Amino acid sequence: MKPDYGRHFRQGVEHFNALRFWEAHESWEELWLAAESDVEQFLQGLIQLAAAYHHIRRGTWRGAVRLFDAALRRLDAFPLVYSGLDRTAVVAAAREHRERVARALQAGAKEPFAEGEYPKLDFVPAGIAPMPPLVQW
Repeated sequence: MKPDYGRHFRQGVEHFNALRFWEAHESWEELWLAAESDVEQFLQGLIQLAAAYHHIRRGTWRGAVRLFDAALRRLDAFPLVYSGLDRTAVVAAAREHRERVARALQAGAKEPFAEGEYPKLDFVPAGIAPMPPLVQW
């Protein structure tokens, strides 16, 4: 039996927005392991995005660049409004943060991110982008 998509997905978003990136990763991983469609790629992109920000919070920036690249590559295959979320601001922030981290690594100087710099995922009104997606996940 598959886990409750809505519960785990919302839980992951709540963790992500509270800067608990490892916990977001864990919530979405429950769904990712059970996914049987392209939704698996969407979930893996979110997991990798959370992992990139987890690396930034821990100060292990080298892994963050690789994870930003993988996450953005996966998420680019999906509309910005998908599975109940509008990822527009998060994707823009992730692209900017990826470049910032890469420049900092090249210069050998890492400045920690302020709490207000981390992006937030936004839910959209019901019916605009159903959650779970209408495809069999």
